[in-house]
Amino acid sequence: MGTNAVQNTLSPSFDFSRVGRRITVTLLAAQSFGSAGFIAANTVNTLAGAQLSGSPALAGVPPAIYQLGAALAAFGWGYGMERLGRRGALALGLMLGTVGAGLAAAALLVRSFLLFCLGLALLGAANSAMQLARFAAAEVYPPQARGRAISNVVLGGTVGAVVGPLLVGPTGRWAAANGLDELGGPYLAALVLLFLAGLVIFVWLRPDPRDVGRALAQLYPDTHGESGSRRPLSQLLRQRPVIVAMGAMVIGQAVMVMLMIITSLHMKGHHHELTDISLVISSHTFGMFAFSVLSGRLADRWGRRPVILIGATTLVLACLTAPLSPEVLPLAVSLFFLGLGWNFCYVGGSSLLADQLSPAERAQTQGFNDLLIGLSAAVGSLGSGVVFAALGYGAMGIVGAALAVIPIILALSLRQKT
Repeated sequence: MGTNAVQNTLSPSFDFSRVGRRITVTLLAAQSFGSAGFIAANTVNTLAGAQLSGSPALAGVPPAIYQLGAALAAFGWGYGMERLGRRGALALGLMLGTVGAGLAAAALLVRSFLLFCLGLALLGAANSAMQLARFAAAEVYPPQARGRAISNVVLGGTVGAVVGPLLVGPTGRWAAANGLDELGGPYLAALVLLFLAGLVIFVWLRPDPRDVGRALAQLYPDTHGESGSRRPLSQLLRQRPVIVAMGAMVIGQAVMVMLMIITSLHMKGHHHELTDISLVISSHTFGMFAFSVLSGRLADRWGRRPVILIGATTLVLACLTAPLSPEVLPLAVSLFFLGLGWNFCYVGGSSLLADQLSPAERAQTQGFNDLLIGLSAAVGSLGSGVVFAALGYGAMGIVGAALAVIPIILALSLRQKT
C-alpha cells in the first residue's frame, strides 16, 4: 500500500490506531526473534575473537568490526528505508544477518579469523537495520505517544535478553557433541532466529510504516516542518535538542558496549564457566530491554530530558561498581544497571530526536544518528580490548563512568520542559 492509497483512506474508514497496533506487534515480534539471535552471538564474540586470533589484546577486534559494520550500514539503511520502504530494508537487513551468522559459524569450523570478522560485519549491518525499527514504530503514532511506541519495540529485546544468553550453553554443548567448536552453536542459533525475524517482517509488516507516517503527518502536522519539507542535515545538527538526543544515544551506546563486551573476557580470566558468563550477560540484556515500557511512558509523561538524566546517572554508577568484585552476583547486578542506564538514554534520546524531525527528514537523519552510534561503539569495542589488556577491568569502569557524565551535562543544558 503506497502513500496515496493510505491517504485515500484517511477518512473515515482508515483506523490509524488499529494499523499502528498491528505494525507495532509485528515489529515487536521481529525484534524478539532478532534480538535473541544477536545476543546469543554477542555473548561469545570476544571469546571467539580471542580464540581465533590467539591474543586477548585482539579479542575486541571482531566486536569492533561488528559495530563498524553496523555504523557503516546505518547511514545506508537511512536512504534505503526511504526508497525500499521500512519493510523492504528491514527484511533485506535480516537476511544479510542470516548469512553473517552462517559465515561466523563456518569460520570457527575452519579456524579463520578473517572469515569470522566478515560474518560479524554482516551481523552488525543486520543489527543496524533492526535498530531503526524503533523509529518505524514512532512514525505511525502521534507525537504524544512516540515514547511508548519506541519503547514497545525496544521491549522485544527482553525476549533476547532472556532467551539469547540461555541458548549459549545448550547450543554450545550440541555443537561440541556433533564434532563442532562449542562457540559455533550460538551462531547457528542466530542464523535460525534472524531468518525467522526477516520472515515476520516480509510477511506481516503491511502497510509500510513509511507510508502510514506520511499520511499521519497530514492529520498531526509536525511543529518542525510540513511532511514534505527537508532541512539540511548540517542545519539539524546545530539544533540543541538534536545534539542532546544524539549525544545521549551515542555516548550511552559506547559506554555500554565497551564495558559489556569485555566482561566475558574478564570473567573467563577469573575461571568462570560459560554458563556463568551467559548468566551475567543475560542479566545485562534484561536490564537493557525489560523496562522499556517504563522508560517510554516516563519519556511521554515527564519529558525526554529527565529520562536521559536518569539513564546517564545509572551508567555512571554501573561503571563504578562493576570492577568491585569478580563474583557472578555482583557483576550481574552491575551489568543489569549498565543495561538499564543504556535503555533510558536510548529511549529518551530516540524520542527526543523523533520529536525534532519532519517526515521527509526522518530516514536520513535517523540513519546518520545510528551511524554515529555504531562508530562510537566500534571505537569502544576496539579500545576496550587494548585498555583491558594494558590496565585491567577497573580502568574500563573509570573510563566508562567519565564518558557517561557527558550526557548528564548535555541534558542539563536543555530547557526543563523538553
